[in-house]
Amino acid sequence: MFPNMKLQKALLMLSSLLILTWIILVVSQNTTKFWLTLNLPITLQNGNISTKSSCPKTSVNLTKSPTETELRIREITEKLDRLIPPRTFTDESTTTSAGHSVTTILNPQDTYCRGDQLDIRLEVRDHLGRRKEYGGDFLRARMSSPSLKAGASGKVTDFNNGTYLVSFTLFWEGRVSLSVLLMHPSEGASALWRARKETHNIIIFRGKFVNGSAQALAECGLTLNSSAELCKFLFGGEHEVFYCVKPQHMPCEALTHVSTRNHNIPYLTVQEQSLFHRSKVGVEIMKDFKPIKVSQCNKSEAIKERCGIGMQMPFPGGYTLQERWITAFCNQAQFSTAKITGCLKRKLIYLHGDSTLRQWIEYLPKVLKTLKSFDLHGTGSFPKRLLLDAKRHTQVQWKKHSYPFSTLHGYSVIDDGYIPLEIDRVPGDQHTAIVITFGHHFRPFPIEVFIRRAINIRKAIERLFLRSPATKVIIKTENIREMPADQEWFDDFHGYIQYLTIQDIFKDLSVGVIDAWDMTIAFNSNLLHPVEAVIRNQIDMFLSYIC
Repeated sequence: MFPNMKLQKALLMLSSLLILTWIILVVSQNTTKFWLTLNLPITLQNGNISTKSSCPKTSVNLTKSPTETELRIREITEKLDRLIPPRTFTDESTTTSAGHSVTTILNPQDTYCRGDQLDIRLEVRDHLGRRKEYGGDFLRARMSSPSLKAGASGKVTDFNNGTYLVSFTLFWEGRVSLSVLLMHPSEGASALWRARKETHNIIIFRGKFVNGSAQALAECGLTLNSSAELCKFLFGGEHEVFYCVKPQHMPCEALTHVSTRNHNIPYLTVQEQSLFHRSKVGVEIMKDFKPIKVSQCNKSEAIKERCGIGMQMPFPGGYTLQERWITAFCNQAQFSTAKITGCLKRKLIYLHGDSTLRQWIEYLPKVLKTLKSFDLHGTGSFPKRLLLDAKRHTQVQWKKHSYPFSTLHGYSVIDDGYIPLEIDRVPGDQHTAIVITFGHHFRPFPIEVFIRRAINIRKAIERLFLRSPATKVIIKTENIREMPADQEWFDDFHGYIQYLTIQDIFKDLSVGVIDAWDMTIAFNSNLLHPVEAVIRNQIDMFLSYIC
């Protein structure tokens, strides 16, 4: 009997020990899961802010299929790489020379008629007079009649063998001068493209954090190579990210303002930089070309359809005559002050973009005295702007686009407008219009940043059209500008690449387009902020789309 009792006790103790071991194991696993949960980044729905620990984490290396957006970015980037192939630059004498290049009018005539197309064959040669065997030069073609205050862009076709076709549509009658500028030789364009792909942290962001009476400054950027704890600001579903080093004793939500400065790191070699001396940029190829005379020739003009949303726009899309922009592909309505007032009655207009679109909201009150500025008590530079006409229930609002936004002056991040999210907040109806422009502030950053933003804006517009097909959306392209001090990063070459990208991404979407690139070439407005005549004509084009 006693041995059995001892055996029972032993079995009971063994069972208890096994149960206790199992309980400890379960508790330990749950505790581990609990602490792992606490260590995950905290994402705040309101503001999309998260903190990122500087401690390294072990992760399973799983193969992840590229998303639709990533595939589209890759496709567009590869197209641009083919457009701007790498060129070895060893000696300036082998680069394109404006003085040695040869232009020839194809099918010359004694009389040119208004509406005709004039084609010019351009054969580029180097500084030793040898014909070049490849293309890729950054050229700008324009025709003009200064006495008529007339101008129009020319179209350049690159055959990638050292020859180009430059086509001009003779829009008006009179004496017309022709121009082809060598903005950069192909070797310079290739160097700029290579530098942009290698660009990292050219623009330095500095964030201001405020917590009660305490303030702190911290380094910020689209990417940060830092082992410090980071604040991570997410925008939209495609994970566009902005980072700041997290100040001690400050929450990430305390970020209030951001300013920028340029980091003077040259990505061009000393030899490549020699191609961008001011005397070598925008050199006239057709300096010895005499003006041609264009006559009316009793040609009748085809009746054009009224300008409307979704129309395919050719290049050039129009011309300027007596400082008025005249569209070539549609019949643009003319607006008196009374007609503008009637057009904008009950309209909600949202302007999203940079300071070239802010010019609209600064110009409109000069034309419509009933539009009054409403003080929104904004802080910092580039605060949100609002115009109201309470009697006619008209509202016009401008909001700067979100990162990247480059300025030495601190601007508030509280009223930042990440364009896809701003579009998602608009209910939309037949009285609502949205105008979008972005580009100049993206020039110093890798092209993938610009492409991703454009794709995300397109997706937001598609969502808007699902809930409100009647809402009108207008894309204003970026414009040409003067030669900047930081030419390596803000040159018009980068703007032109973005201009082509916008055309590709929005080409089959039912939106209106204001081709500011084409328009500012026609006006010969080489200014970051175009003159009022250009702004007036941009707004007239906008009104043609919405009224």
